[in-house]
Amino acid sequence: MKELSKYNIDIYGLEDKQYDYDMESGDAFFEELEQDLIERGQFKTHVVLKKSATMLQLHFHTEGSVELTCDRTLEPFEEPVISDDQIILKFGDRDEELTDEIEIINRNTNRINVAKYVFEFIALSLPVKKLHPSLRTEDDADNESEDEEVILVYSSEAKDDDVDSDSEEKIDPRWEALKKLKGQ
Repeated sequence: MKELSKYNIDIYGLEDKQYDYDMESGDAFFEELEQDLIERGQFKTHVVLKKSATMLQLHFHTEGSVELTCDRTLEPFEEPVISDDQIILKFGDRDEELTDEIEIINRNTNRINVAKYVFEFIALSLPVKKLHPSLRTEDDADNESEDEEVILVYSSEAKDDDVDSDSEEKIDPRWEALKKLKGQ
């Protein structure tokens, strides 16, 4: 819990202005969180907190790298992480998550811990398909050849001309009246 306490921000008594916080962490951060997605990594987070009478606006900029396991070869590799996200905490009577970006916190809250937000933003910046960088070029080449085949199968100039001529013949008379009004 000591590692996550670095992410505490005391908001009681803060004036209505902007504050900057720099946080740096590594493997201990991911070990303390109850999750199985990331085990190792190093990152730095810059948090800009803008406090007003009714809300806190938090902007997170995170840079670093995490160690992932390749889905195809099961080899570990380093994945760079760059994340730029924002969350708004509005003061209210209860704690409630309204949307992914807006939460209500009790107006009597003295301290917030931003560790869960930092982890969520890092996790969301990771690719869904975890491929070792050496395998990514092969996958891109496969996708290009598939796209070319799809274009060849579905492209036909003769059919496109038939569709256009059919649509011109079957124009609703109400639309023609509206086109005349537009022309004046």
